[in-house]
Amino acid sequence: ILDFGCGPGRDMCVFKSMGHRPVGLDGSKEFCKMAEQQSDCPTLNQQFLNLKLEEKSFDGIFANASLFHVPSKELPRVLNELHCALRKDGILFSSNPRGNAEGWQGQRYGHYMEFEASETYLQHSGFKIIEHFYRPAGMPREHQPWLAIVSQRQDPK
Repeated sequence: ILDFGCGPGRDMCVFKSMGHRPVGLDGSKEFCKMAEQQSDCPTLNQQFLNLKLEEKSFDGIFANASLFHVPSKELPRVLNELHCALRKDGILFSSNPRGNAEGWQGQRYGHYMEFEASETYLQHSGFKIIEHFYRPAGMPREHQPWLAIVSQRQDPK
């Protein structure tokens, strides 16, 4: 499993405890060091806009609170690269804040989308949507700021 935007490695530890072999990816050298120390798993210090991923090297990609930092003009290319990094029928899980805005907020870039826009990007990059849901669960939609999508790599027939 590739933890795309692994931060200090919290989720890598969970994946490892479940018997998976996670690999973290983060643009911050400091976060990569922390993730390696905390999880005892390898990391890739790469920027989202300059990925160097081996083709068909992951069964799953966990992109929690990370893809929304990719500008809309770059998102198709980044999704295509993630698609290529997945093995046949590989799974991409993404969870991002919902909305209809894009731009800088302080020192962080955000590209906020609702389901329909996210679905279009994913389908154009060769992913089939398996399910989507809003978080946190059990609340009215207006109080669910996160959109989670489970999608699967599809190969041309």
